[in-house]
Amino acid sequence: MSETAVSLIADGTEYQLFASADETAFVLRFKTDQMAAHLEGDDAARFRADYGAVKQQFPDWPPDQTLARLWDQGGYSWLAAEEGR
Repeated sequence: MSETAVSLIADGTEYQLFASADETAFVLRFKTDQMAAHLEGDDAARFRADYGAVKQQFPDWPPDQTLARLWDQGGYSWLAAEEGR
């Protein structure tokens, strides 16, 4: 993965989401297990669409609920690795 600069855009107790300014790269972190999915290219484009759909469908959900849904049901946990590796 390239070193694209990302900024925090959603922060919960268990999950965090970072995005590049142009939303072509994302980092979805599961703090509890110290895992992170680094998403670029097609994965980032799919994530951007999935995240937008969940936010539109459930606008009042807190960050942890939104990001947990993407992590588990969206399958992004499969793209995660232990942080620091």
